Amino acid sequence: MPVVEAIVVTLHVLLSLVLILFILLHRGQGGGLSDMFGGGAGGGLQGSAVVERNLDRLTIVTAVLFGLTNCALVVML
Repeated sequence: MPVVEAIVVTLHVLLSLVLILFILLHRGQGGGLSDMFGGGAGGGLQGSAVVERNLDRLTIVTAVLFGLTNCALVVML
Protein backbone atom coordinates (compact mmCIF):
# COMPACT_ATOMS: atom_id res chain seq x y z
CA MET A 1 0.00 0.00 0.00
CA PRO A 2 2.79 2.54 0.68
CA VAL A 3 3.98 2.12 -2.93
CA VAL A 4 0.53 3.03 -4.27
CA GLU A 5 0.37 6.03 -1.94
CA ALA A 6 3.78 7.21 -3.12
CA ILE A 7 2.71 6.90 -6.76
CA VAL A 8 -0.52 8.80 -6.17
CA VAL A 9 1.26 11.54 -4.19
CA THR A 10 3.89 11.92 -6.91
CA LEU A 11 1.21 12.07 -9.60
CA HIS A 12 -0.73 14.60 -7.52
CA VAL A 13 2.30 16.87 -7.16
CA LEU A 14 3.10 16.66 -10.88
CA LEU A 15 -0.50 17.41 -11.81
CA SER A 16 -0.55 20.40 -9.48
CA LEU A 17 2.57 21.85 -11.13
CA VAL A 18 1.19 21.25 -14.62
CA LEU A 19 -2.13 22.80 -13.62
CA ILE A 20 -0.34 25.91 -12.32
CA LEU A 21 1.58 26.14 -15.58
CA PHE A 22 -1.58 25.81 -17.71
CA ILE A 23 -3.41 28.44 -15.66
CA LEU A 24 -0.50 30.86 -16.03
CA LEU A 25 -0.49 30.30 -19.79
CA HIS A 26 -4.09 31.45 -20.13
CA ARG A 27 -4.79 34.85 -21.57
CA GLY A 28 -5.96 37.38 -19.05
CA GLN A 29 -7.35 40.82 -19.73
CA GLY A 30 -4.24 42.07 -21.49
CA GLY A 31 -2.90 38.93 -23.16
CA GLY A 32 -1.02 36.07 -21.62
CA LEU A 33 1.95 33.82 -21.80
CA SER A 34 0.11 31.77 -24.44
CA ASP A 35 1.14 34.46 -26.94
CA MET A 36 4.70 33.19 -26.61
CA PHE A 37 3.66 29.82 -28.03
CA GLY A 38 2.00 30.98 -31.24
CA GLY A 39 -1.10 32.62 -29.87
CA GLY A 40 -0.36 36.03 -31.28
CA ALA A 41 2.21 35.27 -33.95
CA GLY A 42 1.23 35.53 -37.57
CA GLY A 43 -1.79 33.24 -37.41
CA GLY A 44 -4.24 36.03 -36.84
CA LEU A 45 -7.28 35.80 -34.65
CA GLN A 46 -8.16 32.23 -35.58
CA GLY A 47 -4.79 30.83 -34.52
CA SER A 48 -5.11 32.51 -31.16
CA ALA A 49 -8.58 31.06 -30.67
CA VAL A 50 -7.36 27.55 -31.47
CA VAL A 51 -4.49 27.84 -29.01
CA GLU A 52 -6.83 29.11 -26.28
CA ARG A 53 -9.39 26.38 -26.97
CA ASN A 54 -6.76 23.64 -26.79
CA LEU A 55 -5.27 25.19 -23.66
CA ASP A 56 -8.76 25.22 -22.12
CA ARG A 57 -9.17 21.52 -22.88
CA LEU A 58 -5.79 20.62 -21.43
CA THR A 59 -6.51 22.67 -18.31
CA ILE A 60 -9.87 20.97 -17.79
CA VAL A 61 -8.41 17.47 -18.22
CA THR A 62 -5.57 18.28 -15.83
CA ALA A 63 -7.98 19.74 -13.27
CA VAL A 64 -10.20 16.65 -13.41
CA LEU A 65 -7.19 14.36 -12.96
CA PHE A 66 -5.99 16.54 -10.08
CA GLY A 67 -9.41 16.23 -8.44
CA LEU A 68 -9.40 12.47 -8.88
CA THR A 69 -5.96 12.12 -7.29
CA ASN A 70 -7.14 14.40 -4.49
CA CYS A 71 -10.12 12.12 -3.82
CA ALA A 72 -7.87 9.05 -4.00
CA LEU A 73 -5.56 10.56 -1.39
CA VAL A 74 -8.48 11.35 0.91
CA VAL A 75 -9.71 7.76 0.67
CA MET A 76 -6.22 6.31 1.23
CA LEU A 77 -5.40 8.47 4.22
